[in-house]
Amino acid sequence: MAKIESFSDLIGYQKAYKLAMEIFEISKSFPREEQYSLTDQIRRSSRSVTSCIGESWARRRYVKSFVNKLVDALGEEHETEVWLNYSLDCNYIKQETHEKFISDYVEVRRLLISMINNPEKWCK
Repeated sequence: MAKIESFSDLIGYQKAYKLAMEIFEISKSFPREEQYSLTDQIRRSSRSVTSCIGESWARRRYVKSFVNKLVDALGEEHETEVWLNYSLDCNYIKQETHEKFISDYVEVRRLLISMINNPEKWCK
């Protein structure tokens, strides 16, 4: 395993960042009336997954603080799934797109849970 110098080297961060960018692109096609509700919420929560991972990395000195920020990232990941469900049910995204996003977020979730359950591997 290569030495991880920065949060941006973490696979979970990289996957979550890519997903946030994909959500940003697809949400451009959401109806204008959703601009300050669903569009804003799904963009915010998907971006928050990565920002919480970044914050957790800065707190590696303190295991409980590190884990707490990862739990926040996990919460944001779950919230993003809720907004994806609304996007599907409102017919803003297709079933295949929804399934791909959910599958990819399940992978991010697994990586976050692994870090939460094994903080000693990551903390200084």
